[in-house]
Amino acid sequence: MATSSPLLRIGTRGSPMALVQAGLVRDRLAAAHPELAAPGALETVIIRTTGDKVQDRRLAEIGGKGLFTKEIEEALLAGAIDLAVHSMKDVATRLPERLEIACLLPRDDPRDAFLCPSAATLAALPQGAVIGTASLRRQAQLLRRRPDLRIVPLRGNAGTRLRKLAAGKCDATLLALAGLQRLGETAAITEILSVEDMLPAVAQGAIGVEIRAADQRVRRLLEPLDHAETTVAITAERAFLAALDGSCKTPIAALAEVAGEEVRLRGLIVSPDGKKAHETENYAPAADAARLGRECGEALRRAAGPGFF
Repeated sequence: MATSSPLLRIGTRGSPMALVQAGLVRDRLAAAHPELAAPGALETVIIRTTGDKVQDRRLAEIGGKGLFTKEIEEALLAGAIDLAVHSMKDVATRLPERLEIACLLPRDDPRDAFLCPSAATLAALPQGAVIGTASLRRQAQLLRRRPDLRIVPLRGNAGTRLRKLAAGKCDATLLALAGLQRLGETAAITEILSVEDMLPAVAQGAIGVEIRAADQRVRRLLEPLDHAETTVAITAERAFLAALDGSCKTPIAALAEVAGEEVRLRGLIVSPDGKKAHETENYAPAADAARLGRECGEALRRAAGPGFF
């Protein structure tokens, strides 16, 4: 029996990737709660963000990664939606007052993928090859290992970037492996990069659900969807980013991995030209994930000095 009005309104960007991710949350909610499986019980609300509208400049130039969430969070605060689905790597380290991340789905593979029509591996690219990417993190790590490469901006959703690559706008590009898997575009992958060669963005591969902090009804509905191990890892990585006051203007990478009751965090900061870098690695009990991230971030900030940022 169809409901007369939706029991939950799910806010999301309108890109193919965002819609897939919202669909994952919708399907899991429906599976966990029979009342949400009824036709019309769950409504997807598409919200166009500033990050979607401005496609000709780097995010760092127009305000940073929060531009993919700002309008969605405004709708959440206004009560126009009940929850918001985000790629966690797009979520600013400091959330607006009265909002919080209440749920994280199991994290997908956080690694980056190398895509190139002419070279089988990143190492096989000829001298001076052109890499298209809008990510300062990817740019900095590429130049750290291959200072001969030329980096050009390449914005747009995954499909747009794949079309630009096919059209010869660049020799190669890098995209998140998890995104390509969700879109069914893995045939385009030339090489999956190891985390030693390309440490991922903070929270890459993770899907988070944001709610109004006071909304206990939605919090309870999301409880069966939350993945404890992913929550530990993302807590460590985001605490690391917050300690560095990280934004799209600073190349920062991190990866936390949970094994039993312990979490291991690797972190990296690199100058945009790849010439200067500082790394850290440490372990802590999983219950101390936030402290681990904070201490690793503070250690790198001290090592780099005030001029680095």
